[in-house]
Amino acid sequence: MDETKIKRINELYHKSQQEGLTKQEKEEQAALRAEYIAAVRANLRGTLNQISVVEPDGSITDLSKQNEN
Repeated sequence: MDETKIKRINELYHKSQQEGLTKQEKEEQAALRAEYIAAVRANLRGTLNQISVVEPDGSITDLSKQNEN
């Protein structure tokens, strides 16, 4: 998600606190928030897929492979 969309989310939030939003602005805000949450989740999944866990027996398990099961 690019910086302009994040700025727009913040603008809509501040406007909603000060004067309220129109129906179109509320829909735009909901769509932008959903896109933002999807981007954060994808980033988190990517990060977690890079993690390996060392088991007590010394073996190494990749979280990405463990998640597939």
